[in-house]
Amino acid sequence: MKRILFKTILLTLVLAFPVTAMAGVDVSISLPPLIVFAAPPEVVVIPETYVYVVPDSREEIYFYNGWWWRPWEGRWYRSRHYASGWAYYQRVPSFYRGVPSGWRDDYRDHRWGGHPWNYQRIPHQQLNKNWSTWQKSNHWEKQQTWGVQGLKPRTRSQQPSKAVQQKSQGKPETREAVKPQQSKPHQGKPEKAKGKPERGEEGKQDRKQEERR
Repeated sequence: MKRILFKTILLTLVLAFPVTAMAGVDVSISLPPLIVFAAPPEVVVIPETYVYVVPDSREEIYFYNGWWWRPWEGRWYRSRHYASGWAYYQRVPSFYRGVPSGWRDDYRDHRWGGHPWNYQRIPHQQLNKNWSTWQKSNHWEKQQTWGVQGLKPRTRSQQPSKAVQQKSQGKPETREAVKPQQSKPHQGKPEKAKGKPERGEEGKQDRKQEERR
């Protein structure tokens, strides 16, 4: 009887051990691969927003409010650098809902909402130095409405907050909480992207991360 009891206890311990060991395992989210560029990337501002994109990259890379953003394997990541230092972001960033899904076609065709689009390629250094001032001074509204001929500029009060834009007649279709697509690494060299984080939901997550440290 004692032998049977001993075997029962021993079997219970053996079965319970893997569960206990697994409970201590830290399940972490994998980070995307580093992006390598031959030179600091130039960007283009998306009309009617202050969201900048890297048109020469095969994957989606954005710059908004002092942060570089990229989707990877169904998740979003951001960094102060355009090529490295990516950290997981818990939700789809607010600005992304205002980015037309067909912006690459518009870029290639030099057309926006049926109008000629004479976009300006912005050097990396110029973006770092001026993005905040441009946003505060409504720079792109004043610069021939983002380079789109015939586009009637809207005042900042008429624009959706956090660059979230809804469908409107005659303008490119925007995303509605679209999940990011898997991207592949490109070639480049890391370099810091300067600037302050936005004060919305993205800013709140910043403060939480700093408090944890």
